Amino acid sequence: MIDWDDAFDNSGYVPGSDELPARWAAEAATWREQGGEFDIAYGDAPRNRLDLFRPEGEARGLVVFIHGGYWQMLDKSYWSHFAAGPLSQGWALAIPSYTLAPEARLSRIVDEVRAAIEEAARHVAGPIRLVGHSAGGHLVARMACADGPLPNRVEKVVAVSGIHDLRPLLHTEMSQTLRLDAAEAAAQSPALLSRREGVQVTCWVGANERPELVRQTRVLSEAWQVPNVFDPGHDHFSVVEELGRPGSALLTELLED
Repeated sequence: MIDWDDAFDNSGYVPGSDELPARWAAEAATWREQGGEFDIAYGDAPRNRLDLFRPEGEARGLVVFIHGGYWQMLDKSYWSHFAAGPLSQGWALAIPSYTLAPEARLSRIVDEVRAAIEEAARHVAGPIRLVGHSAGGHLVARMACADGPLPNRVEKVVAVSGIHDLRPLLHTEMSQTLRLDAAEAAAQSPALLSRREGVQVTCWVGANERPELVRQTRVLSEAWQVPNVFDPGHDHFSVVEELGRPGSALLTELLED
């Protein structure tokens, strides 16, 4: 029998991971002191807000980052410093929060993320690139599915350490918080859905991540016949920090034409 709770236990296998949220929050707060556009509403719920950071001069386009936390933790305030990456290449960065489980089920969260992208697109012209991590990796992959509306300016999606077949989560304790059932698990699994035509997708994962996260990346890559990258030397958390590092392989993949 597979211990699915252990299979998805990213924090338990990364020493010092319990200290990361405080560090991210501090670095993000320091970055926000430089300015930005904060708490732009994209819906009526309290967490339907996004922050927007612009480069000097006219932006080349818009990056939207969707955070992780297994759909039940964290918010936009932890990631502001990631703007250092896209802004260094002339791209704007939008970071939304979304309603968390158990208040919201996955289908509602998917709809909120779509609304956040549509609102961000109204503030920045040009092409749109989506990147998300962990639960956010799942959410940006859902945006690349063919079953829902999305601005036609979205041209590339990079799903980092995403969970793309949700059915194993039915055997975890978190399924109670997510209020996940078999029907929703299937309906919200990108690996079981068709990819949207015209949108490039790359599946990205740290080579040192839990085997299940590596498998999940491979599952979507094979189902959609899109590239995958196993980023050497990175765990579940260090891999996404590369988004904020100018010149990183992850940032290059996201922004290259």
